[in-house]
Amino acid sequence: MERRVFLGAAAATAALPAQVLHGQASARRVTVVGGGFAGASCARALKKADPRIAVTLVEQNAVFHACPMSNAVIAGLREMDRQQFTYAALRADGVALAPLAATAIDPRARRVALSDGTRLGYDRLVLAPGIDIRWDALPGYDEAAAQQMPHAWQAGEQTLLLRRQLQAMQDGALVVISAPAGPYRCPPGPYERASLIAHYLKAHKPRSKVIVLDAKDKFPKQQLFLSAWSELYPGLIEWVPLSRGGGVVSVEPTTRTLVTDFDRYRAAVANVIAPQKAGRIAGAAGVADRSGWCPIDPVTFESRLQPNIHVIGDAAITGAMPKSAFGANTEAKSCALAVAALLAGREPASPRLINACYSLVAPDYGISMAGIYRPEGGEFAEVAESGAAGAADSPGAARALEASNAEAAFRTLTAEVFE
Repeated sequence: MERRVFLGAAAATAALPAQVLHGQASARRVTVVGGGFAGASCARALKKADPRIAVTLVEQNAVFHACPMSNAVIAGLREMDRQQFTYAALRADGVALAPLAATAIDPRARRVALSDGTRLGYDRLVLAPGIDIRWDALPGYDEAAAQQMPHAWQAGEQTLLLRRQLQAMQDGALVVISAPAGPYRCPPGPYERASLIAHYLKAHKPRSKVIVLDAKDKFPKQQLFLSAWSELYPGLIEWVPLSRGGGVVSVEPTTRTLVTDFDRYRAAVANVIAPQKAGRIAGAAGVADRSGWCPIDPVTFESRLQPNIHVIGDAAITGAMPKSAFGANTEAKSCALAVAALLAGREPASPRLINACYSLVAPDYGISMAGIYRPEGGEFAEVAESGAAGAADSPGAARALEASNAEAAFRTLTAEVFE
């Protein structure tokens, strides 16, 4: 399967198409950097909004590894090939593919430099770089440490590394997850991960347990998760909030030890979900502020720091709008409409964005929440009473349906973006 995915990707991105370098002078040019849910969605939506726009997607990886549902891969409930997608459908839509890394951006000249020396001009640039780990934020945690204490917050090899470590650990050993303070990608993700790891331990290593060391006192879907843990995994999951000493202040990779202000936790498997920031190219473009994230106009997604550059997805500061794959997709489509309007000399409409988030607590036990967001006060605010979440005492049939809906939502989203 991996070989077929790779060959399909290679065929789709074997060479930089000629229209990237030639014949675009008369067309309005939009370059999109980053081929995740945000970037790929935006590139396709731009071609649909106005087929005359010359759209180039810059993405160095031939295969995209999706983060949603990857916690099920870690727990052995799903194989990685179901997380892999190529860009062939975008090429069929008329999107030019540049299978290279973006190395620099010149906002004044409106050019993107690629890793082979090519420079792409643009009228509008959309950055969708996702996240990078802040390697300087947690003493002891660097790229080498991530091979001992994986973050697994960018899907792919890190996902499989954490899975292998769980499989290799002894029954009775300890799994420790470090959850960061916000903002970070997929706010409920650490707690879904703790749930599915507990499911794996319950079935295969029942004398083991999971400890979640948290840099927060509250987290999304908290009551739903805590209720489910009490029902499904009594004694298997311990959540230590910030107020009870859960904040990790340093790590010691050689012994897989996590250090808090009050204690030391030596783990057989240590999953360090480290602090994050916008992907590297955001800093190179000058669109990230001191927080590491990118301030934007919520109507157009245009950077507040650099004109003619738009930022979408996890890298953007979007107020109450969560950093999620569903959110990235809806942001991307709104951004595409705004860019098409700006290129045509029209005033963009003010968007309303929808976010839906599913989490698996067990293969047949799902929980979800949803909300509607609109520009307000220079950022996105949740529309009053638009949020929805299931009750903590929902019956088992409803939880099974939510789990089924989680899989269906993933299939629908990935089909829209990549197929």
